[in-house]
Amino acid sequence: QVQLVESGGGLVQTGGSLRLSCAHSGRTSSSYAMGWFRQAPGQEREFAATISATGSTAYYADSVKGRFTISRDNAKRTVYLQMNSLKPEDTAVYYCAAGRTNSMWSTTYDYWGQGTQVTVSS
Repeated sequence: QVQLVESGGGLVQTGGSLRLSCAHSGRTSSSYAMGWFRQAPGQEREFAATISATGSTAYYADSVKGRFTISRDNAKRTVYLQMNSLKPEDTAVYYCAAGRTNSMWSTTYDYWGQGTQVTVSS
């Protein structure tokens, strides 16, 4: 069993930055790939970024590539999403997820956090 708790969301102006954190716990949580997904009101959940268990491989959605950076510190059992140059269209609830492979498909993730709201004002 893996537990995930996101934090770091908030309100920011266009062009600003935020860093989301996802604290994970459970005996084997550090062996899981981690992903960040987001869901805007009235829209389906979409992939943002994912990182392998060791942190050696990361993938990004085209919409965030070059602006967002995913990283992890397994000693601290935390995954981060650094978000720069934020746009109003980045407004969404951001979810952390744990799965066996670093995939862009939400169905491959076994565990999910409760989410944290990110609002970007224009």
